[in-house]
Amino acid sequence: MKGTYLGEFEELVLLTVGALYDEAYGVAVMDEIKNESGRGVNISAIHSALRRLEEKGFVKSTMGGATNERGGRRKRYFVLTSYGKKALDEAQSLRMKLYERIPNIALGN
Repeated sequence: MKGTYLGEFEELVLLTVGALYDEAYGVAVMDEIKNESGRGVNISAIHSALRRLEEKGFVKSTMGGATNERGGRRKRYFVLTSYGKKALDEAQSLRMKLYERIPNIALGN
C-alpha cells in the first residue's frame, strides 16, 4: 500500500466519493466538485486522484454494467473504504485542532 498522505485535492475527491456513495464514478465526481466548490477540474485529474486513492486503500472500485448510451463501455464506480473514512476523520480532526488554537484576536473578535 502506498503512503497515506492525503493531499488537498485528494481529500476533496475522497469527500466527494463518500458524498456520492454508490453513484461515484469519474464524471459524477468531477461534476459534483464543480457544483459544490465552483472549482473546475478536468477528468484526467479526477482519474489520477481516484487511482492514487485506490492504491492507498482509501477507495475501492467495481465495474458497472455496459450501457447503450456509452457505446457499450462500462463505468468504474468508487466507494469509500473504512480506511478512507478514517483518513478523512483524521484530517478533519487535525484541521479543527489547529483552527481552535487560533487566538480570537487573530480572527478579529
